Amino acid sequence: MASAAHYLGFDFSTQQLKVIAVNEEFQVVYEDNVQFDKDLPEFGTQGGVHVHNDKLTVTSPVLMWVKALDIILDRMKSSGFDFSSIKALSGTGQQHGSVYWKEGSRAVLNSLQPEFPLHTLLQSCFSVSDSPVWMDSSTTAECQQLEESVGGPQELANITGSRAYERFTGNQISKIYKHKPEAYHQTERISLVSSFAASLFIGDYAPIDYSDGSGMNLLDIRNKTWNEKCLEACAPSLREKLGPVVSSSTVLGTVSVYFIQRFGFSCDCSVVAFTGDNPASLAGMRLEDGDIAVSLGTSDTLFLWIQEPTPALEGHIFCNPVQSQDYMALLCFKNGSLMREKIRDECSSGSWEKFSKVLSLTPPGNNGCLGFYFDVMEITPHAVGVHRFNGENQKVSEFPKDVEIRALIEGQFMAKRIYAERLGYKIMPQTRILATGGASCNQEILQVLSDIFNAPVHTIAIANSACLGCSYRAAHGLSLKSSPISFADVFKPVELKLVVTPRPEAEKIYQPLLKRYAECESKVMEESRNK
Repeated sequence: MASAAHYLGFDFSTQQLKVIAVNEEFQVVYEDNVQFDKDLPEFGTQGGVHVHNDKLTVTSPVLMWVKALDIILDRMKSSGFDFSSIKALSGTGQQHGSVYWKEGSRAVLNSLQPEFPLHTLLQSCFSVSDSPVWMDSSTTAECQQLEESVGGPQELANITGSRAYERFTGNQISKIYKHKPEAYHQTERISLVSSFAASLFIGDYAPIDYSDGSGMNLLDIRNKTWNEKCLEACAPSLREKLGPVVSSSTVLGTVSVYFIQRFGFSCDCSVVAFTGDNPASLAGMRLEDGDIAVSLGTSDTLFLWIQEPTPALEGHIFCNPVQSQDYMALLCFKNGSLMREKIRDECSSGSWEKFSKVLSLTPPGNNGCLGFYFDVMEITPHAVGVHRFNGENQKVSEFPKDVEIRALIEGQFMAKRIYAERLGYKIMPQTRILATGGASCNQEILQVLSDIFNAPVHTIAIANSACLGCSYRAAHGLSLKSSPISFADVFKPVELKLVVTPRPEAEKIYQPLLKRYAECESKVMEESRNK
């Protein structure tokens, strides 16, 4: 390892800090993590967070993240890791978390003393000691105020890529300003978790990158600048406190003297802008123009590479982290694997084998029967309950078990296609679907996915995609200093396994069914609103 060159990726996620080192062939050569609850019990977190008495306010201690970095770097040093071999590093942070640097903190960052750990040096640098994070949902009033100030939720989505969400940073800043005005006025700089982590490495305030910045309800995603109306609606002097925004592949500079002297980093080690965890995953999965990544887990998540977005009231549009003129869309569906497991238990005696056999024997299109299965309040659409419609669009109270199984799976994937297309995604002949997560091992489920999207489905096996993506982004950002090379040109496509292709008759069956599904969904949402 002493003579080879390496790239580091860090992931400041909700429950742990992860690090990955890759060599010049982009093979993982080192991996470690610090579990916040287990390794830093003094901060008293559960799942990496503090849930407050109102159950809506959720925060994490800033110094816990700093101390985790101390621990992981000390471990690497003790293991004999050669920091001088690192040519570049980058990282990611859980999206939407915010960090509030107290006046005078820049001077502290500029003059860190290498004989002391970071958490000791920075312990008095934060005007808010516990940072609001993505799990926080206490800012409903601030969301309403922000939407009203710009002309409504759709107009806010047109500007920033999303309507107002409680977890988004602009609304969190607005709440801090209202409820902790003294702390707000003492704040010199507001960082996202990602730019905060980058600041630790460069010994100065790091700018927010376009991609993570587009998860704040503050950035104009087309002009790549802070939107004045949004800033004014949230808090005074906010432009100065946020600082500039930069492309996600920007080289911010080199590591500070602190890391050179304390750990032996090279003085030439570049730091590439840190970004949010979802954009970093897009890089880690090496998505390309037109690809769809579908993660089928507890929640089902779609990542889409989009060139011409149409922001909607559901889903999010972010600036693309590896190609700044393009975009990525994110859709999240709460009722994923737990709903599939519930119907498996009710309709196929808890057996995936029986469940899959039923799927393979029932006809595509389910003879026109449609189902909506929301055990908990869904994000997309905002609805709850189980709703079944027969071929004449009439509500029915139950389906035969085989119809129920196909209605669930078809309904889940039709919703995904409908919402993807509303955000501007267009299915092209070259479209590939990359499936990950627990249900991606079920070929019959993937066949339904392939039929409904009329595209081939490949499986992709990548662990820690966000962290890995940042080691790739570090290499790409560094290469851009010498030539305008694209991310896809630096990295060979990830190894994919083609699992299924769409059946020839699929598009003819599902095109009219998708239209009916959207019509029935409107009825379901109306019913949920009136409950």
